[in-house]
Amino acid sequence: MIGLEQVYWVAGAMFGGIAIRSWRDRSDRKRAGTAAFWALLAVSFAFGSRIGDLANGAIVLALVILGGTRAIGRGAPATTSARERGARAAARGNAIFAPALVIPLVAIVGTFALALPSWHGAPIVDPHETTLLSLALGVLVALGAAIAWLRPPLIAPLDEARRLADSIGWAVILPQLLAALGAVFAAAGVGGDVGRIATEWLPVETPFAAVATYCVGMALFTVVMGNAFAAFPVMTAAIGIPLIVTRFAGNPAVMGSIGMLAGFCGTLATPMAANFNIVPAALLELPDRNGVIRVQIPTAIAMLIGNVALMYWFVYRR
Repeated sequence: MIGLEQVYWVAGAMFGGIAIRSWRDRSDRKRAGTAAFWALLAVSFAFGSRIGDLANGAIVLALVILGGTRAIGRGAPATTSARERGARAAARGNAIFAPALVIPLVAIVGTFALALPSWHGAPIVDPHETTLLSLALGVLVALGAAIAWLRPPLIAPLDEARRLADSIGWAVILPQLLAALGAVFAAAGVGGDVGRIATEWLPVETPFAAVATYCVGMALFTVVMGNAFAAFPVMTAAIGIPLIVTRFAGNPAVMGSIGMLAGFCGTLATPMAANFNIVPAALLELPDRNGVIRVQIPTAIAMLIGNVALMYWFVYRR
């Protein structure tokens, strides 16, 4: 059965190619550390399910050490100049975005189509992973279409991937680390401890207070952890289930959906959400690396207030 394992293989192959190209680039004075970082990430993606928890943990520690000691450099892959890229983009006009639009198109169609094929009564594609598999397939189809249309050197996609990866650096693994941190917190019972502290020190004796505490807590934990998905199990175990759902008979579906939106308000206001706030500033070479966050904070506050109001209005309605 085709599942996420095959998607991880594709990602592992990409990171492996980046590692090889980094090692061969003598313009990067830190090419050994750079190549090691991407090679370890490639091993994690391609063979993580086979090498065991101890080996995976060692890889994570090695990645953190390489990133924390600034052992990762930035090469200078041969590519077109900004002027050449601008001229080619102007010549093709808005059609240049066509390959990018292939990705969501294939993802939507594949979500429904991939669940249909079967072999001897068994599904060929994991029915629980059709959306992610379709997204990965869309990326490959879009890549093939772009190569067929633009006819770049075959190594160009890998070099461009390497250029972007070097621009992002160690922050590329931050979403995975933070998501894992949320799972660790949930397994360690942090949610229960937070719930006890909240009930002892905060006035959560009314339905509105429970909603406000939950939404604000989701935003604050997301600011700390950088990922609303990591904050969700902690705050839901601490406030959502015991107070909003159990004590005040709230709707768990409404609580979960609006609670995640409240968490995303924290995403707008934290450098820990590197893939949203730090990476774009790095790729655009903005002088103020926190400029994206400064602009987003007023929106985050307004959205958080709105989410509190929406949840209070809908979560207790029957």
